[in-house]
Amino acid sequence: MALSNNVIGAINFVAVLLSIPVIGVGIWLSTEADNACVKILQWPVIILGVLILVVALAGFIGGIWRIQWLLIFYLVAMLVMIVLLGCLVVSVYMVTVRGHGHPEPSRAYLEYDLNDYSGWMRRRVKSSFKWDKIRSCLSSTSMCAELNQSYRMAQDFFDARISPLQSGCCKPPTECGYTFINPTYWISPINNAADMDCLNWSNDQNQLCYNCNSCKAGLLANLKKEWRRADVVLLITLVALICVYLIGCCAFRNAKTEDLFRRYKQGYT
Repeated sequence: MALSNNVIGAINFVAVLLSIPVIGVGIWLSTEADNACVKILQWPVIILGVLILVVALAGFIGGIWRIQWLLIFYLVAMLVMIVLLGCLVVSVYMVTVRGHGHPEPSRAYLEYDLNDYSGWMRRRVKSSFKWDKIRSCLSSTSMCAELNQSYRMAQDFFDARISPLQSGCCKPPTECGYTFINPTYWISPINNAADMDCLNWSNDQNQLCYNCNSCKAGLLANLKKEWRRADVVLLITLVALICVYLIGCCAFRNAKTEDLFRRYKQGYT
């Protein structure tokens, strides 16, 4: 029985370690400027990671000190955590399955269309109330100012692989035909009516294209890229957690069998 309990404790310690990638993913998302402004995914991930940590610690303590009710709590609660993590992994995949950038002639960077993304993601940025807060947060970052420091010549900028957020928010859409002065200052549009974003562009460094649909699309493209990376880590953790849980169930069942057999032998003798 002691050996089985030690095995259960060791297995649950692995589950404790598996909570670290989940919490780490949430912390990483919170450090990214776009996620910090939107605040959708990072807190659910962090909270779920902490819950997995607490449940795994309960199982570890229950296994080492032979506290049966803690082990039962672990088996039930960890199953719930696995289901929640699985739902989160599937949900992130489903809302990020749509959306991609569009190439433009003589440009290395891509342009982004808001309608390409899932309805759930669009709703996160379409409301003027929500977008005003996000826009204020984005405009306070240095992402557009960094472009001015990095690119002086037009061709250097056109050949740059800037982020979707910078492409959507820091410059006017390429189809408008603005003339490059610097990455955040453009003049003399050729086709000002090509898109409403052409009219929304402003050379005011506090405005730029933060009111444009291209900025919202660029934000969603950035979120999609980061959420997909996070989802891969969460998926790997989920698979590992399922394996650990199944091994733990087998170890717990074996421990119960050993205990019953030991009691039977004591009663028989």
